[in-house]
Parts: sequence; structure tokens; C-alpha cells
Amino acid sequence: MGNLLDKLKINHRPRSGALDLLKYIGPGLLVTVGFIDPGNWATNLAAGSEFGYALLWVVTFSSVMLIIIQHNVAHLGIVTGLCLSEATNRYLPRYVSRPILLSAMGASISTSLAEILGGAIALRMLFGMPIKVGAVIVTAACIGMLLTNTYSKIERWIILFVSIIGLSFLYELILVDVEWGAALTGWVKPTFPENSMLIIMSVLGAVVMPHNLFLHSEVIQSREWNLEEEPVIRKQLKYEFYDTLLSMVIGWGINSAMIILAASTFFKNNVAVEELDQAQQLLVPLVGSSAGVIFAGALLLAGISSTITSGIAGASIFAGFYGEAYHHKDLHSKLGFLLSFIPALLIIFIVDDPFSGLLYSQMLLSVQLPITVFTQVYLTSNKKVMGKFVNSRSTTLLLLLLGTLVTVLNVALLVSLF
Repeated sequence: MGNLLDKLKINHRPRSGALDLLKYIGPGLLVTVGFIDPGNWATNLAAGSEFGYALLWVVTFSSVMLIIIQHNVAHLGIVTGLCLSEATNRYLPRYVSRPILLSAMGASISTSLAEILGGAIALRMLFGMPIKVGAVIVTAACIGMLLTNTYSKIERWIILFVSIIGLSFLYELILVDVEWGAALTGWVKPTFPENSMLIIMSVLGAVVMPHNLFLHSEVIQSREWNLEEEPVIRKQLKYEFYDTLLSMVIGWGINSAMIILAASTFFKNNVAVEELDQAQQLLVPLVGSSAGVIFAGALLLAGISSTITSGIAGASIFAGFYGEAYHHKDLHSKLGFLLSFIPALLIIFIVDDPFSGLLYSQMLLSVQLPITVFTQVYLTSNKKVMGKFVNSRSTTLLLLLLGTLVTVLNVALLVSLF
């Protein structure tokens, strides 16, 4: 009888294969949204319009870096069943964990500011709507989605949005004359054109974002994968890596498409793009009115989806103060995404020039990001937290190296702003 039960137990374990992998697709795509948010749009368009295809390698390098760091924080969620904020609250002294989570909450507000503003700019492009009115509409729509949707529904919306954004850029690339040989060289050959360091640092510095680290671990732990036996957990770690890899490749493709579009239109015509509105207006005479509308529509979807993920991250961080996981019906989670959205919306109303608000928001992110990265590395390298799944020494060294690189880039970017 015992042997029969063992066989039955083995037969009911999840099977490997393509269909099995589909169950794990989703968390990485939520993170990808932060990789293609309005801030990235502006940076990529500037890179392509000023330097052509030369800086495509930065997207390749930053994508590889992101895969490693995001997989590591997902590793934490799978093994412990805790998101990054819960683990910080549980395993660090209160006098350390509280400042970390407070600074992370500030970073979530800064991120929401950029995302809401991006959606509002898209509404102005499409309908001539004032920025402040558009910001209210974007915020209200995202609050409504977060109050009424579960994780699975939000993941479906995000997958849909990312798909539409990707298809939009594919369509626009069809309309322009791309020098694919130059693009291929740009993807793999690092070059540093004169006066390009600010753009390079901006692209690299904007990829690894504090709220995405909290978000990825939150979505992973919500699935309670840690409740399985060790062989299943190991398989989950493998499939989660595939999800992260697939999602970051999609993000790499969309970001690359932005640079290629700008290089094939603006750089080719010696036009430098400094604002998103300007890019849409210039696309119309160069490519056609449909391209301008599709560009604005894709930006609106990017703004809405990235605002939603920023809200989930804020809710996760705030719930972590109380040792709780995110849940859309939980009071602390509701307060969390409201605390992320409302201050961001108020800043848009108070600051005469919203783009100066963006400047200060990026400054805060630059200061907070190293705190989150090194907190994550400490937790995933701690045997008390991770048990037998603790980082190897080589993994820890690699993560510390990447964390240091991200810190240096963000500090350099911060200094360059002054």
C-alpha cells in the first residue's frame, strides 16, 4: 500500500513541458511594465534621436543585468513565501527595517508620479486634455482596477497591454526604413559617442527600479509556491527564471524598437527629441498620422499599466509594515496604493512645471535604489532566511557587483543633474 501511495503521489506532481511552463508566465510581465514605462520612453527616444543605433547595446546590457537581479528577488518569494517588504520586516531589526520601508514608500510615490504623468501626457496627445485633468482620470482608472481586480485579472490586463504596446511598435517599424545592419552592430558592440554618457547612465539607471523588486517578490509569493516539497520548489525556481527571461526579452525588444524608431526617423533627419509630446508631433509629418495616434495610444497603455504595477508595489510595501502580504481587499493594501497615488497626484497639481517634479522624483529613486538592492542581497545571502536555497558565494559576489554598478550609475546621474 505504501508503494502504491508513493506512486500516486509522484504521478500527481506537476509535469514538465511547455504547458507546465504556461502556469508560471505572468509575474515577469508585470515587472516588464516598469521596464517600458513613460520614463523609459523618453530616454530611449532621446538615445535614438541623438545617437542613432549606437546605444542599442545599453538596452542589451541593462536587460541582462535586470534578469539577474529580478530572478534573485523572485527566488526570495518562492523559497520563503514572503515578499521583500515582509522579509525586511521579519528579519531586520525594527530600527533598520522601518527606515528602509519608509524610503521604499517614498520611491513608490516617485514612480507613481512619473507613470501618472506619462498617461496624462498621452491623453493630451490624443484628446488635447489638460495634464491635470488627465492625471485625475489615469489615477481614478487605476484605483478602480486595483479595488476590483484580483492578481489573475490584473495579470491578464497587463499581458494584453504589453502585447498591444509591442505590436504598436512593430507596426511603426514597418512604416520606416530601418538599417538593420547598423542595428545589429549597435546591439552587441559597446560604443561611447561624444556627449552620450548622460543618456547611457539614464538608460541603465532607469532599468532596475525599487518598486519592481518589491513587486516581483510580492506577485511570486502570492502564488504560495513555497508550500510545495523541495523538488517542486527547485522546478519552480527554474520555471520562474524562464518567465523572467521571456519577460525581459520582451522588454528588451520593445525598448530596442523605441530606439530604432527614433534612429530611423528623428536621427536620420537630424532632429533631437527632448519630450514625448514632441516625438508624437514629429512622427506625423515623417511617417503619417496613424503612426502618431498609435504612438500616443501605446503610451497611454504604458502609463496605465505601469501606474497599476506601481500601486501594487506601494500596497505591498505598506502592508509589509504590518507583516502582511498584499491583497486587494485588505485595508492596509488599499491604504498602500492610495498613499502611493494621492501624493503623486498632488505633486502634479502643486508643481507649476510637472517635469520639474519628475526631476525630483528621479533624484529620490537614485538615492533609494541602492538601499533596496543591498537589502535584497543581504536577505537572499542569509542562510537563516533562505535555508539550503541561500545564494552561492559567486552569486552573492555577482549581485554585489551589480548593486555597486547600479549605485555608481545612479549617483553619477544624480550629480550630472546639477
